[in-house]
Amino acid sequence: MIDIDEAVDWLGAAVSCDVCGHLALRDAGRCRLMHACVNDRYARRIDRFFNWNPDQANGYLRHPHFEVRAIAAKHADVFLLPPLLDDAEETVRWNAVRRLPKRYVLRLRDDPHREVRIRVATLLADAELIPMMADPDYYVRLVVARRVQAPLLVRMMADKEPEVRRVVACRIPADWLLPMVADADAIVRLEVARRLPADLLPRLGRDPDWRVRFEVAGRAPLTQVATLDRDEDILVREMALSRLSAAGGDAHKERVP
Repeated sequence: MIDIDEAVDWLGAAVSCDVCGHLALRDAGRCRLMHACVNDRYARRIDRFFNWNPDQANGYLRHPHFEVRAIAAKHADVFLLPPLLDDAEETVRWNAVRRLPKRYVLRLRDDPHREVRIRVATLLADAELIPMMADPDYYVRLVVARRVQAPLLVRMMADKEPEVRRVVACRIPADWLLPMVADADAIVRLEVARRLPADLLPRLGRDPDWRVRFEVAGRAPLTQVATLDRDEDILVREMALSRLSAAGGDAHKERVP
């Protein structure tokens, strides 16, 4: 990757080693202009500086440039990080909390920034995630639906976002699926049909979506499949007819209007 051919600080002023307090580090080869420099506004160079000099991180946790604070938080002593949970920048808050004990992570379940809440959700499990099931951001709820134990998903069966409900339908215990057969979204009903016990599939035999009816035709008891041999969709008809034929129901021929 080609580096940027300039050295300016976060305010746009030129960076000069002559007025820097790290001349000793430079002379020791532990920092270099336009490559590893804490005063540069380029995050990659700031990151290199702290990778080379992690012992300097504690002194930069209150730097006015958020990139410096955020990257310093990756290397600073852990006991200095809790105050950063109230930092104005979400990147700083996240880099701090990811290194702190769980009790600090719980504080950020209601963080104002969705990216922080999404990442927090990846660190929590089960009961810790319950308060986040009602998060205003659908992607936070999606992460929760993917991570929480399946029995807890009953709380999310009526989520307003179809993709969240689809994940719920994929993971919830199969004997709890019946309330979702009338879901407003076809993709959700399809996931329900794929997991519903065969004897309950006829409840979806008149579903408006051909994919759901195709699943019914392929798995429902044969006594409930005969009505689908006249379905408006050719794939559904063919599935129903093939099963009936294989079972000795050759008398069930496709009826052309």
